[in-house]
Amino acid sequence: MNAVLPVERAEAGEMGAGRGWRLHLTALAVAVSAILLLFLADAIGMVSIWMESQTFNHCALILPIIGWLVWQRLPELRQLEPRAWAPGLLLVAVGAAGWLLGDSGGVALARHAGLVLMLQGAVIACLGRNVARGLAFPIFYALFLIPAGEELVPPLQTITADICMALLGLVGIPAHIEGIFITVPTGYFEVAEACSGVQFLIAMLAYGALVANVCFRSWRRRALFMLAAVAIPILANGVRAWGTIYIASLTSNDFAAGLDHVIYGWVFFALVIALVMAAGWRFFDRRASDAWFDPTKLQERRRGASPIWPLAAAALGIAALPLAWSGAIASAAEAPPAQISLPEVPGWRPLSATAGRLWRPSFAGADLFRMARYRNAAGQEVDLAVAVFMRQQEGRELVGFGQGVVVPGGPWAWTSDGPAPPGGRLDRIASHGAVREVATFYRVGSILTGSAAAVKLETMKTRLLGGPQRAVAVMVSAEAPAEGVSPRPAIDAFLEDLGSIEALADRAAGLPQR
Repeated sequence: MNAVLPVERAEAGEMGAGRGWRLHLTALAVAVSAILLLFLADAIGMVSIWMESQTFNHCALILPIIGWLVWQRLPELRQLEPRAWAPGLLLVAVGAAGWLLGDSGGVALARHAGLVLMLQGAVIACLGRNVARGLAFPIFYALFLIPAGEELVPPLQTITADICMALLGLVGIPAHIEGIFITVPTGYFEVAEACSGVQFLIAMLAYGALVANVCFRSWRRRALFMLAAVAIPILANGVRAWGTIYIASLTSNDFAAGLDHVIYGWVFFALVIALVMAAGWRFFDRRASDAWFDPTKLQERRRGASPIWPLAAAALGIAALPLAWSGAIASAAEAPPAQISLPEVPGWRPLSATAGRLWRPSFAGADLFRMARYRNAAGQEVDLAVAVFMRQQEGRELVGFGQGVVVPGGPWAWTSDGPAPPGGRLDRIASHGAVREVATFYRVGSILTGSAAAVKLETMKTRLLGGPQRAVAVMVSAEAPAEGVSPRPAIDAFLEDLGSIEALADRAAGLPQR
């Protein structure tokens, strides 16, 4: 009898554990499916970015990798008992708040991050603290599903250009740099957005985190490996860009560009991976046979647990709150006026834009857009552009990637900031030797600003608490009259004669004048 009883008890315990896993996994599947259905547009938006943007193609591999990481941990996970854990709902609430702020400010990144956090919180709440600790890295790794990092493009362009200049100096090639434009005796080169190396850096962050978890046990070694995973792609991309210019100086620009297109892609990425792995190989300290975690240390003694189905329903209810809030308080946008009437500026007369290199800002999705050129008696010329959004939403935003002073892939490229005019910002742009300065003013809610961050914050405030929903951009630009001569005096003279930017923006949006 003594030999039989332990076996019967073990079988009963295993059956109970199996039923517990089935119950909790079923509740988790229901909660996750419902959250995805609620935020289906954002989920589809994320997947679309993965498929359409080369920078985020690697994100499509994250879900299979997470599945593999969970499968690797199955022997240890089977020894744990899932139990609903109410504190996991806090992460669902954080994600819901992040989504609401992103929806209010028109920030897709915040909405996508909020969705992922809500799903992570649902996993923790439905499976419990012990299982979540065993799955800590797979749960964390889901953050790489978020298509983030495009904001790194401008600084990476600058770093790449600086590396090129340093290496060109070492090999004795005279070069001149202006922003991201490099001039050498054989030609004129631009460190374009595609040459910034951002897609490799973002992919290497995801790859580096995976290797750091799978191949290392020491946190110090993991940190050093991640540092190498960041530094090596940046340096390697600078060397690649320098190599293109160097080869062009030895052969021709066409040959160098063709060679660059051959090596710039998976060949280059494979070389970067090889460099990173070579740097860390001899320091790997985790064996393939090592357990991922010790289940005896994670399985706490039984205490009172939250009922699983009410907790799964609570996770779904918290996730649904921002949708209800957004729908309840969002004000209906007013209809835009039939057209924008550009102002009559004392001392300036409108004329056709024929002289200089054509410039046109990018405001995709604007309800109204109008541009005109003005000249004064002193012969100074400026371009005035006004864009009106009666209500911002996804794909129709005042500030964001591809919106503003230059069209992505267009003839003009941003080079640097300049001294900002009151209530605005100043950008210097260039195109094949031509230089422009652009003063930009954003009118959102009750403020006038040149800050993209302030635009987002004010948009959030008006979307959450009510207020004028219109968003207007006013740009005044002039081309440099000669090399090394700033066009700023023409811009300042026009702004002084123009008067109130706020009044111009509100008038363009059809709002009543105070």
